[in-house]
Amino acid sequence: MAVGRGLDMGGGAVDATVVDESGPDATVAGATVSEFEEVRPAPPLRRYVHSYCGYRLAGFGPGIHVGMPSRHLTVILTIDEPLDVSGPLDPTGPVERYDTLIGGLHDGPVHIHHDGFQHGIQLSLTPLGARALLGVPSADLASTVVALDSVLGRAAGEIHERLHDSATWSDRFAVVDEVLGRTLEEPRPPRPEVIGTWDLLAATSGGVGVSDIARELGWSRRHLSAVFRDEIGLSPKVVGRIMRFERSKDLVTAGAPSLADVAARSGYADQAHLARDWRDLAGASPTAWMRGEEFPIVQDERRRT
Repeated sequence: MAVGRGLDMGGGAVDATVVDESGPDATVAGATVSEFEEVRPAPPLRRYVHSYCGYRLAGFGPGIHVGMPSRHLTVILTIDEPLDVSGPLDPTGPVERYDTLIGGLHDGPVHIHHDGFQHGIQLSLTPLGARALLGVPSADLASTVVALDSVLGRAAGEIHERLHDSATWSDRFAVVDEVLGRTLEEPRPPRPEVIGTWDLLAATSGGVGVSDIARELGWSRRHLSAVFRDEIGLSPKVVGRIMRFERSKDLVTAGAPSLADVAARSGYADQAHLARDWRDLAGASPTAWMRGEEFPIVQDERRRT
């Protein structure tokens, strides 16, 4: 979800370096600021949190950023202004305001309403991270956006307050490492069939059929889908669809020569198939999304796991 095209709900791709196009006085001068820094969390957290991404965007026009579906749950820790969010079940519905939030896995767009300024840190949690850090399965948070303190308790407020007192990205990331490290508990692992299904879907960007996985397990497709959904919150078919969509979004933002090329390389039957998925998952075609997004493209395929 969140602030740049690469900062999507559940953790889209972001640049792994700092980019600052104009300096601290950019908003006064009328220029724009696009600053990002991505790091891996402390080693004990890496099974549960894929990455931290610090961001500061300023000087852009007000608008609505579209938070895309992805394979990660998303935590947003704001540093200055709160985040105004609607969706994912109804992106046109009421707007809620958060200082810190967590968004579960979802298969539709989330709308982030902004005035051209965003500043904070995004955490991309794995489904196992929901159990380890929040004490709940990923399924309990699916298709929702809630205040982080509703699941993390007082630690959410501590992180938020201490981020305001930290001057550098490294200091801020250290705060997150410290507080999350204290809350970390070894979770009860999901069933191995769920882990194996997730890994196969991830390895193929959704290219393996759910019926094929079920057959290998000796299960019915219906039983596999039910067990998987109970843990993850979405069916394996939907998760595979999201992973294929992620692949296509990576190619679109990387400047693929045509949408037909994107469709072929992402595993879609044809360009019309790709267009249908984009309408369902992003609420717009790739071309309309690229044209309508105010915030800059920040892309790095290395974040996919």
